[in-house]
Amino acid sequence: MRILVVCTGNTCRSPLGEVLLRAHLATEPTLAHVTVASAGTSAWSGAPASEGSYLVALERGLDLSAHRATALTIDIVRQADLILAMGRSHLTTVLGMGGAGKTHTVVEYAGSSTDFPPDVADPFGGAVEGYRYTADMLDVLMASVATRLAREATT
Repeated sequence: MRILVVCTGNTCRSPLGEVLLRAHLATEPTLAHVTVASAGTSAWSGAPASEGSYLVALERGLDLSAHRATALTIDIVRQADLILAMGRSHLTTVLGMGGAGKTHTVVEYAGSSTDFPPDVADPFGGAVEGYRYTADMLDVLMASVATRLAREATT
């Protein structure tokens, strides 16, 4: 199974979502076959993770030093089995690239019973606290995604 996490520039939210989801999947032995990647609807391919995302990931023991942004393409959409969009605008873009039936906002797919807004906040260009808020939100959401995937893998 190939999971793709999508945001705008693939330097803030989706790289954080990618490494957080990988970390949660690593605790689920039934999901060892799952791979996770990320891309951006308006990414500048090759750009590193933003400094804020890099620092917040390090605070959590996660490494984004090798991350390089990837621009979303129709081929990438085709190759993914599940696509998790950070917001409704990303969802619309992915659906327009043929992602129907396998694309959801991460908030919707996680089924979080929290009071999260429908779109994951974009911390781009803001203070590190904004990145921490986004990482905290994504941590909860990606834990729920991993739990759902593990439950579905055993049924």
